[in-house]
Amino acid sequence: METVAEPAAPPRQGARTVPIAAALTALGVVYGDIGTSALYGFKQAADAAGTISPEAVMGIVSVILWALILIVSFKYAILIMRADNRGEGGIVALLALLDVRNAPRGSWRASLMIVGLVGAALLYGDGVITPAISVLSAIEGLKLDAPRLAPAVVPLSAAILVGLFLVQSKGTAFIGHIFGPIMLLWFLVIAVLGLRGIIGAPNILGALSPHHALMYLTQSPPPIGFAVLGAAFLTLTGAEAMYADMGHFGPFPIRLGWFGVVFPALVLNYLGQGGLLLSHPQAIKNPFYLLAPGWAHYPMVAFATIATVIASQSIISGAYSLTQQAIQLGFLPRMRVLHTASQEKGQIYMPMVNWLLAAGTLGAVVMFGSSDALGGAYGITVSMLMAVTTVLAALVALQWGYNPLLVAIVNGSLLSVELVFVAANATKLLAGGWFPLLMAGVVAFLMLTWRTGYALLEEQRSRMRQREHEFTDWVVESRPIRLPGAAAIFTAATSGIPLALTHHLRHNRVLHERMLLVSTTTTDAPRVEAAERVALVPVGSGITRVNLYFGFMEQPDIMAGLKLACRDPALEKIDPAQITFYSRRFMVVPTGKVRGMAIWRKRVFAAMHLNANLPAAYYGVPVSQVVEVGLEVEI
Repeated sequence: METVAEPAAPPRQGARTVPIAAALTALGVVYGDIGTSALYGFKQAADAAGTISPEAVMGIVSVILWALILIVSFKYAILIMRADNRGEGGIVALLALLDVRNAPRGSWRASLMIVGLVGAALLYGDGVITPAISVLSAIEGLKLDAPRLAPAVVPLSAAILVGLFLVQSKGTAFIGHIFGPIMLLWFLVIAVLGLRGIIGAPNILGALSPHHALMYLTQSPPPIGFAVLGAAFLTLTGAEAMYADMGHFGPFPIRLGWFGVVFPALVLNYLGQGGLLLSHPQAIKNPFYLLAPGWAHYPMVAFATIATVIASQSIISGAYSLTQQAIQLGFLPRMRVLHTASQEKGQIYMPMVNWLLAAGTLGAVVMFGSSDALGGAYGITVSMLMAVTTVLAALVALQWGYNPLLVAIVNGSLLSVELVFVAANATKLLAGGWFPLLMAGVVAFLMLTWRTGYALLEEQRSRMRQREHEFTDWVVESRPIRLPGAAAIFTAATSGIPLALTHHLRHNRVLHERMLLVSTTTTDAPRVEAAERVALVPVGSGITRVNLYFGFMEQPDIMAGLKLACRDPALEKIDPAQITFYSRRFMVVPTGKVRGMAIWRKRVFAAMHLNANLPAAYYGVPVSQVVEVGLEVEI
């Protein structure tokens, strides 16, 4: 079979636009989550410390600042963003680089795939909690000047989130253009507020020294030290977006946004919140909002709400993108994907993902009821994801030939720090950490069940498929009626005859003059160039195999692929708009005959397969051109 060549690196937004303009856009897409962590991160850490002494305040601020330096600035901005897959980043890109999809069962790469899938599932746990805690923390600012409004915080937060999820189907292309300027203004405002706090207590600048963090953590009782670390970790949430969104902007604009705007603004704000507590310990009830003068509290609540909605939008869009990549790589069943902007390929909407996220987020808001309570649920999935990313990035570095000792020292040191954060967040397991872990566990279970079940299904189908020469001999011998025109039939395999075609010929005794066996292959590259999209393999008796290649960041477009294929002289007389498509619908029948998965998991897989989007619908084939063929397969 003809194979696709390695595609060239895809053009990135950062390469097409002025870096400063791309960095401005990235402020809204990449840094919304970590930028709004200032609303609740420091407060959670200060609450965890119990006694608000000057030493505790200096120590907590120092812990936060050096966590930002080590984990975000060094690990993500400088180190991990080097591990790109032709410009794309994120945990799925790492899995593609390590080629875990083709790993034989029982191998270390197969185990690595499980680790990677768990890491991807953790992102969904993060996606459920982030909008809930962000919007709640913004609305809670109302309680400062109007305590009587406290009962309205949860309903208001829920209403805002419902509105956010409702508008997803409309697309966010227009709003996306103003995200960057709004977040730039947000970072400027929180930097100025931080300066007010620093001016009131200049000695807080001493927290820039790491010795305050070390002294506080070593001298505090272990339970308090771990609680502070777990709470302080909330200031790092959203850092993984720098790597995941790298393909949209390029590394330079993302780094420019971080070191030029976000990092300085966060440093000033956390120093300012610490300075405010040094001069006014009673400000512990909400140090972020109390940095602002009284007249600005309500405007700041409104501004913070807008910023948290932007942060939530970025998380939701990221969940769509991650799901699409997981489907492409065979980790999830096909789901309905809608493109909300014709000029922006990345603007997609996935109804099932949207409403599952909505249910989880609203459930978290109602169940926990405050940002303080949600703080117990937040952080554990993100810290585990960061640790998984460090491990996978180390393996990629070794695969690329970096010095093993250097990789062990650098990545091992980072992993040690992150495992401390994992342990610290694990102390919050009973306080709410179980909730995102439960979400992530369900997603990981479904991913692994789909992956294993589909392998068993394909194994059974491969046994039932006729060999190509057997089928062509049968066509010659049986001499079926040959209908004028062309027909295409979807097949998951790149060899053998699809069961639906054999079934069709056996029962109907007819065959189109030209038959196309259409299969799609997802490469380990993010995108495939048009010139490398199609590979044609003649089978005989008017049958041609059409292999279409797509990157894991692309939405497969069968009709566009066939238009390219029909430019080939072998298919030049075929009009894709006149092709009849035969789409198979397999009814999976769980049995105990096939080993490899428990019968109850086979039933789960069968249910997932039954509800998966049919190939024709997923690939965008017009309904008027589709004929459905039903088959049963036992696994």
